[in-house]
Amino acid sequence: MFSGQVRRAVFWRSGSQIVAQIVMWGSTLAVIRILNPQDYGLFAMTQVILVLFNFLNGYGFASALIQSESLEQNRVRQAFGMLILLNAGLAILQLGAASIVAAYYRQPEIVSLLRVQALLYLATPFIALPDALLSRALDFRNQAKANLAAAMAGALTALGCALAGLGVWTLVFAPIALFYTRAICLTLASRMLVRPSFDFRGASTMFGFGGALLVANLFWTIQSQADIFIGGRVLDPHALGLYAEALFLTQIFVNKFVPPLNEVAFPAYSRLQNDSAAFAWSFLKAVRIIMLAAVPIYFGLAVSAEPAVLVLFGRKWIEIVPLVQILAFAMPFMTLHVLLAPALNAKGQPGLTARIAIIGAAIMVIAFLVGSRFGVAGLAWAWLFGFPVTTLAACALALPVIGARWRDLARAVAPGLIAAAGMALVAWAGDSMLPPLAPLPHLLALIALGGLSYAALLLLFARATLDELLRLVFRRRPAAA
Repeated sequence: MFSGQVRRAVFWRSGSQIVAQIVMWGSTLAVIRILNPQDYGLFAMTQVILVLFNFLNGYGFASALIQSESLEQNRVRQAFGMLILLNAGLAILQLGAASIVAAYYRQPEIVSLLRVQALLYLATPFIALPDALLSRALDFRNQAKANLAAAMAGALTALGCALAGLGVWTLVFAPIALFYTRAICLTLASRMLVRPSFDFRGASTMFGFGGALLVANLFWTIQSQADIFIGGRVLDPHALGLYAEALFLTQIFVNKFVPPLNEVAFPAYSRLQNDSAAFAWSFLKAVRIIMLAAVPIYFGLAVSAEPAVLVLFGRKWIEIVPLVQILAFAMPFMTLHVLLAPALNAKGQPGLTARIAIIGAAIMVIAFLVGSRFGVAGLAWAWLFGFPVTTLAACALALPVIGARWRDLARAVAPGLIAAAGMALVAWAGDSMLPPLAPLPHLLALIALGGLSYAALLLLFARATLDELLRLVFRRRPAAA
């Protein structure tokens, strides 16, 4: 059955992501303790350019193959050809732009960093196309194997480079190892042995869908990277590195766990695009379950920021604690926001996704321009003031197309939000009564207190939602009436 396919897809995609992230986090946390905030500040400056150029990497054309009702071999060859042309052009563009970017940030070392990072684009066609073909088939098992192999390669490279004293270059070489390993594994898993076609006649539908996604990705990139681009001009690398790592910590769930679930959601939604009731029901169920998992993580992180930073990053990163506390409360809005795009794209509405991205970019750029005047804390506050507005505007445009109402969305979000707020209050009150503890016991005590109180609140006030989550995880069937 289709529901069984989706369940298995979620299991492999999210399960493999958890294992891969454990591997990567172990490496990342070890590397963070070796490198300095300045290294992460320089790397963040280069990431703005990589993410900005990546909106042109052609993933949208590959995604058009997933959304299409039928798959023609010539369309696959055309998508492959476009991916090669775009990414070769991006590599050349980045080589030429490196010195301009370094001059903007007034950091000469960025020239060589960006030129080596241009190698990433050459692997992209051999990731995007096989990844799309496997996603269309809901074959997330082979994707999972490729992702795990890539995570291991990236983690080992990062540890080796950090221990060898390569500094910021550690953050450059590790993604290259990860990308090329993933490209090789995905290409072998998908058996993608096609010749690229550079004759694009008859591909207008694919290019129209991919082009709209390209515009959406451009403005999402502006929205998500404007803080580093604006802040990098007014902050020194040390302060920017502190901000970047505070953002990394608070965005772990939305950046590492939600995208794999969206990769499953897009092809699943696409198969339901002609059944409006089932489509809306599936979207609201996804929102309900993901927010049930996400919101307590964010609120818990806000309460336990100090011991969490000391345990995970070490004492030299203690300055990021107030930034983490501010940013954590903005992340539930970001999580809800990113759940909208796969639903709209599956409905064949990438143009609306692009409009939402344009509105979000305008709001967040203004927020960051104002916030940057107040230093690194101002950038954090810009998230907390700007993203709720961005998300509400996005929902106003998206919900009518998805077929959901505001009260439906509120009911989907409420169980996780209310229980997590109660959990945070219990953990905060409990923390004030704890004796002085070392960071690790302190963190474990707060996790235990928060976890037990959250489970108890769900059991008392949202039993049906909790049962729904347990059925999904353990594949239990609802009791017969």
